[in-house]
Amino acid sequence: MKYMQQTILLKSLKRSFWVLALLVSAMQTKGATKFDFVTTSSKVSILYASDDLKLDSIIAHLLSTDIESVTGYRPFVTNDLARVKGNVIFIGTAKSQLIRAFGSKLNLTDLKDKWEQYQITTINQPFKNIDQALVITGSDPRGTAYGVFDISKRIGVTPWSWWADATPNVQKTLSIDISTFNSPAPSVKYRGIFINDEDWGLQPWAAKTFEKETGDIGPKTYAKVFELLLRLKANLIWPAMHYSTRAFFHYPGNVKVADDYQIVIGSSHAEPMLRNNVDEWNQKTMGAFNYLTNQQKIDAYWESRVKEAGPNNRIYTVGMRGVSDGPIQGVKTKEETVPLLERIFSNQRNMLKNLVNPDITQVPQAFTPYKEVLDLYDAGLKVPDDVTLVWPDDNYGYIQRLSDERENTRSGGSGVYYHISYYGRPHDYQWLCSSSPGLMREEMTKAYDMNARKIWVLNVGDIKPDEYQTELFLDMAYNIKPFYDNSYTKQHLRNWVNFNISDRYASDITDVLWRFYELSFERKPEFMGWSQTEPNTPVHLTDYNHYAYGDQAQHRIDLYNKLEGDTKKIKAKISPSRQDAFYQLAYYPIVGASLMTKKFLYRDKAFLYGSEGRIISNYFASLSKQAYQGIVDETNYYNTKLSSGKWAHMMSFDPRKLSALIAPELDFKINKRAESWVAIPEGIVDTVATLAPLSLPKYDRPGEQHFIDVFLTDSKIVDYSVHVSAPWIKVSKTGGKLTPAGGGSQNRLWVTINWQAVPKGKQANGEIIIQAAGKQTSIAVSAGNNLAPLKNFNGFIEHNGYVSIYAKHFQDRKDNGTDHWGRVSGLGETDTLMEALPITIKASVKKDLSEEGIRQKPSVSYDFYTFQAAPAEFKFFTLPTFALNRDFGVRYAVSVDNGTPTVLDFKTFGRSEEWKQAVLSNSIIRSLKLSSLNSGKHTLRIYMIDPGVILDRIIINLGGPQLFYGMLPETRNN
Repeated sequence: MKYMQQTILLKSLKRSFWVLALLVSAMQTKGATKFDFVTTSSKVSILYASDDLKLDSIIAHLLSTDIESVTGYRPFVTNDLARVKGNVIFIGTAKSQLIRAFGSKLNLTDLKDKWEQYQITTINQPFKNIDQALVITGSDPRGTAYGVFDISKRIGVTPWSWWADATPNVQKTLSIDISTFNSPAPSVKYRGIFINDEDWGLQPWAAKTFEKETGDIGPKTYAKVFELLLRLKANLIWPAMHYSTRAFFHYPGNVKVADDYQIVIGSSHAEPMLRNNVDEWNQKTMGAFNYLTNQQKIDAYWESRVKEAGPNNRIYTVGMRGVSDGPIQGVKTKEETVPLLERIFSNQRNMLKNLVNPDITQVPQAFTPYKEVLDLYDAGLKVPDDVTLVWPDDNYGYIQRLSDERENTRSGGSGVYYHISYYGRPHDYQWLCSSSPGLMREEMTKAYDMNARKIWVLNVGDIKPDEYQTELFLDMAYNIKPFYDNSYTKQHLRNWVNFNISDRYASDITDVLWRFYELSFERKPEFMGWSQTEPNTPVHLTDYNHYAYGDQAQHRIDLYNKLEGDTKKIKAKISPSRQDAFYQLAYYPIVGASLMTKKFLYRDKAFLYGSEGRIISNYFASLSKQAYQGIVDETNYYNTKLSSGKWAHMMSFDPRKLSALIAPELDFKINKRAESWVAIPEGIVDTVATLAPLSLPKYDRPGEQHFIDVFLTDSKIVDYSVHVSAPWIKVSKTGGKLTPAGGGSQNRLWVTINWQAVPKGKQANGEIIIQAAGKQTSIAVSAGNNLAPLKNFNGFIEHNGYVSIYAKHFQDRKDNGTDHWGRVSGLGETDTLMEALPITIKASVKKDLSEEGIRQKPSVSYDFYTFQAAPAEFKFFTLPTFALNRDFGVRYAVSVDNGTPTVLDFKTFGRSEEWKQAVLSNSIIRSLKLSSLNSGKHTLRIYMIDPGVILDRIIINLGGPQLFYGMLPETRNN
């Protein structure tokens, strides 16, 4: 098949890069032909096949509505050829009478026996009274639907036009250029979503706002969900299954609408045989959900659903777990559980043979080794060969396992169950969707490389506010190819913004969203309380340092304030027709994350500063309260005024009322001090006790700055003055006034160095004297201009007792054939990370871990320079990924100054505390300690052992750094 770019002509509509990029894909062309939908002299009609399934009628009418939303004209829709004339859109499968009537005028060879593919072409005067036909032909009903919604996108209608109020640009006339286009095969066969933890959004919204007649998530709601899936070229649903919602099969209309839309019905990993145990298993009347003691009733329970569900468009989950996604009941050990599950497999498959198809290999089945079930699988559980293994992530975006060489020979293949929303330990994240697009791309391309291509399911929570990540996931599932260029991740986001929000401000909106994802990768908004769930714990002070690194906590506040301010400026420019879309897709999550961060970091300051007697503590407490109230107000707007109340009851910022999500607890004490004012330099945590002498951290780098806080401890007005002992000391203020009200009781002075006045190679010492109210405080300042000998040194240098290195800035790289460390952009806290590549099913990297064997492996090296001899601890930060499969680990080796390599392994076990902290911070740390490291130049080399290891950054502790969270600025000599 040849590839060629297809152009679009949309009169009165700006050409959107998103639309253009969408059409630059695999296609067969014979030159473009203009097709008129609506002009001053003609109006298009829509004709669908009468002998196809109902879906043809559904999508024909939806296309008519889409055209109306763009032009104001709703085309006539019929299945009677005699009732149409002029320009007509023909819709049908290749087997329909309508499409077969074209005969040799259509070449549908590429659609024969294909899965979900389609052709779009134009034919002039194919029949009497038909001037021009736009023919949309599917290899099957879903293929036809994808073709129809392809046209919807080309005229400017986004899949989120209803779900996110992304209204199309209106134009009086509408024409587009059409070239014959044959769609490629989907990358993944079954692609869909799991509606989960719907208690706080989708269910109350459906019950109270959208589908009051049902009082639940019913057929009206599911029709909108299924339409969205088809617009996103998806085909699979795992229905909602929490306590708040009745089972999908409880409402016959749900099943009917799924069949009408040709959506494949499956069920979650914990819901065998299309059952919903939470709603449908009544322990009082049916007994325990225990297969050992109650097999007859459980078998009957499963059989009745199989009879009801039937054979078409179903994927049956096999196996068994307890009610409410708990472990299977009645057994305690792996030795007991494995044979029981294998017996259950056999009995379930006999049901499917008897009731669905005697050839069990023709019945789609899935098994997800989730949580403790993965341990059972590793203990030898034999899953039938034709059952698809659906590998889960760890609920936080890291896929736990993929198939090895033997598993890849299974006829059932494999897939992935992935989360962008989660309820459970170590902490929920159900409010805002901040999942990293870069991490999603990395994990899903890895899965595809490992042949997980049969089923991809995304846990989307309530669908909103997970819009972008849902489309990203499903776009990858439909066509993975462009995502192998890791730089495409950000471009994909820009394309999406361009199409759904604004083409004019797409770059600005992409920038603020990208910064939001980067900040959230360091710590999700929901995790800012440093609390945990299951068991629930109270919130704690964060690990951000308020006293060092220029006030690390304030730096994060500043980043969010800038992000929030930029977002509000963009909002003021967005056209009225896209204001609601911008609010849902960008403004609310960004502002919500900013406010949640400030709620906790201002709370930190209130508590910490209160212990030092700073009366400004009350001001920071008020800022914390304001931030929380801001969240309340924005959420109220979302639920009452947004889109004229369309989304009432959809948004909840405090699902489960977890301690991190409720109003801040501000029960703190301001300690009394004898003096009325105090000055404390950066790096010192002061309490009521007087500390002396006081000094700022040593200065040794151009551009370096540190602060001094001058603050009141009593409700008085104090005038102060600042004096320096030498002209090379620069202070941001020479004096000021402290007032008790608001934030006026504290001033922050920034101290920098005029390096031109500091002798090269020597250390200068001086002091800053602050005077007020008959008292003075002296703070020592020292600056060492010792960088001159390193003028041509391109590595990293010691700074205040540590060295900070970003993995992407290596000095040397050595490859070994195709095995290498490669840059992966759009990922991690430093944006570009180093990954051990290639991703491969077979263990191509030799497992020789001898010193000689390791030295032959691919490596990257980093030069660094220290100014003092000291013990050294090297801390290596990697993403908490898992081994690709059972043939690999998560290991790398490190060597300093060509010393003996040390193998580091960051494998975690179960839901250990280490794993919990790793997923909360998106980092896992391994250390190498040296008892002594001489001053001077050194080289650190990191060797590849297992593919898939992703290295983010390195901190070398030489005895200087204070505690910190996240990343420290690089100490690079540049």
